[in-house]
Amino acid sequence: MTTSKTPLTSKDLIEKTFRKEKTSRIPVNHRGFSSKAASYILGREAFVGGGIQKWREAKSLLEGWHAEYLERSFQDATQISQVTGQDMMRVQYWRFNQKPTRKIDDYTFLFEEGPKETWQIMRFDPVSEQCHVEPCYPQALVAKKLYESAQAMEKGAAAYQPTKEALHTELRAQALFGDKVIEIGGGGVGIPHDTTLWLEAMLLNPEIVEAHIRGQVAWARKTIPFYVQHGLRIVLGGGDFASNTGPMYSPALFRRLILPGVKEIAAICHQCGAYYMFASDGDLWPVADALFGESGVDGYYEIDRRANMDLLRLRQTFPKLTLLGNISSHTVALGSPDDIKAEVRSCLEVAHTHGGIIVGISNYIQPETPPHNIDVLLQTIDENRGH
Repeated sequence: MTTSKTPLTSKDLIEKTFRKEKTSRIPVNHRGFSSKAASYILGREAFVGGGIQKWREAKSLLEGWHAEYLERSFQDATQISQVTGQDMMRVQYWRFNQKPTRKIDDYTFLFEEGPKETWQIMRFDPVSEQCHVEPCYPQALVAKKLYESAQAMEKGAAAYQPTKEALHTELRAQALFGDKVIEIGGGGVGIPHDTTLWLEAMLLNPEIVEAHIRGQVAWARKTIPFYVQHGLRIVLGGGDFASNTGPMYSPALFRRLILPGVKEIAAICHQCGAYYMFASDGDLWPVADALFGESGVDGYYEIDRRANMDLLRLRQTFPKLTLLGNISSHTVALGSPDDIKAEVRSCLEVAHTHGGIIVGISNYIQPETPPHNIDVLLQTIDENRGH
């Protein structure tokens, strides 16, 4: 008499992947969907996406339907994860919890609270689903203001006490989808991209960058243990700092200013039983030994195939690193069905052969992606991921 084995849950698959144990079924996680792509999959307007979610939230606050916005966003984020067969669930997309004071037109809002120099304007482009929030009256930034901002972040972390209310969305998903892994942010580390002054500060005022990184670590020290206490053990973070031609600053500056913070956040995660995943687009090979070999990070996501971040080379070079992604958004948006099939199959083949890999779209499925290409992506994964 033979007995059949109980199928592994999504939690089992993810845990085994972090332990580098091979599984017959490859776990899947897609980093995100544009609203247009998700709407095609769900057959109705989907409240997920990038800048469009910021615009929707501001609009809902202005028009008095914010509770509906929050509920629809939760329902659509969890449903798109379920129907696309994902094992690690994203339950929140971009937020902008600030009520406009005035509407200029359907896609332009003003925020005029506080001193005039702090007023902002939001501009949304419905075709690209991109949203930009900029100062109404741009002020000249100086290094002193960057330092004040970094110090304020440290002080804010010192005074902050995490609450369950801040985790309401994740805990709700955890209660509803107990077999899934619910992801959580909180491991961000790096310099902002809103001004080139931060790059200048790395060379001329490194103490400003060091203070900023200390602030990020201070927040992680408060939040990550609290997440783990409530069952959220996959901590996402990092921060974009590279393009297809390499990092935006030198490996020496990365080691001196950024790596210490990455190490500290990885250590915080490990002290309380969490896994730390670091994200950045672009070619990271110039800093790969430091970032993936020395820092202690457990995983790497947003793996940019078009920037020479090859899944097999990564797996062979860093055997302790869990990898997520490597299906290119560009290929799915602009490639032929055969291109998409070949890319998906290559990722799944490496995952089946070597283990330690979660397969999926590396960034997000863009609004210009043809519906047929989305079908090809999802069907090819389903047919080849195993059982």
